Amino acid sequence: MIKLCITDDHKMVLEGLQLLLNTHPDIHIVQLCNSANSLLTYLKAEQPDVILLDINMPELNGIEACKIIKKEYPSIKIIALSMIAEVNLVKLMLKNGAVGYLHKNAGQDEIISAIQDVVNGKRYLSSEINGLLLLAQNNQPKIYNSPFPKLSRREEEILTFILDELTTKEIADKLFISFGTAETHRRNIMIKLGVKNTAGLVRVALEYDIINRDH
Repeated sequence: MIKLCITDDHKMVLEGLQLLLNTHPDIHIVQLCNSANSLLTYLKAEQPDVILLDINMPELNGIEACKIIKKEYPSIKIIALSMIAEVNLVKLMLKNGAVGYLHKNAGQDEIISAIQDVVNGKRYLSSEINGLLLLAQNNQPKIYNSPFPKLSRREEEILTFILDELTTKEIADKLFISFGTAETHRRNIMIKLGVKNTAGLVRVALEYDIINRDH
């Protein structure tokens, strides 16, 4: 019996995965966690065989959580979960100890295959992810090192103003755009960086040096 822990900050994702996997005879879901911090607390008491780990979570993201878990509990197999099929994000999760990477649109059969593969000592990457890694290795220059989707020049400009503590109205006035347009840019930046509020936006932008990169 494979002991499985699922960690995601969205209740719908947790409950959906639970429904998909609960009936499988070889998988026993031992814990559902809604944050990386609650996962780390749980691991102090019990250790599952496999963790399905969301990447974009507030406070402590899956990238850092993966690194901590592999250092403290090296026998646990981690499969990353993300809506983002981004080469650098995949590479970073693998570097930090993940042995699998699943897109959140994966079906039941693929999720089960991934869990079984990693328990058996294999690495699981979907054909889509494998293709992206191969393309990056063979054809693309290494000019973009962030694990997140690249921001547009306008988004980087707006992010700079956010880091300077300007309000949305002040940004709109400064760039001669409408409040709605500025707010849309802000929302798109937050989606790309996988954060839910301005505090998270600032933390991720500074931690990963988002605006200081080559174009």
